[in-house]
Amino acid sequence: MANETQKGTTTLHLVLAWAFVGIPLTLGVIQTLINSMKLFQ
Repeated sequence: MANETQKGTTTLHLVLAWAFVGIPLTLGVIQTLINSMKLFQ
């Protein structure tokens, strides 16, 4: 067995990945809620 260094996911990578997915998702949900409120006015 060879000694291999295993590199894990860093905190920075996790934050960037969540931001990459989370920001557009949040904006889409907000826009959907705003547009759906027009139906009830």
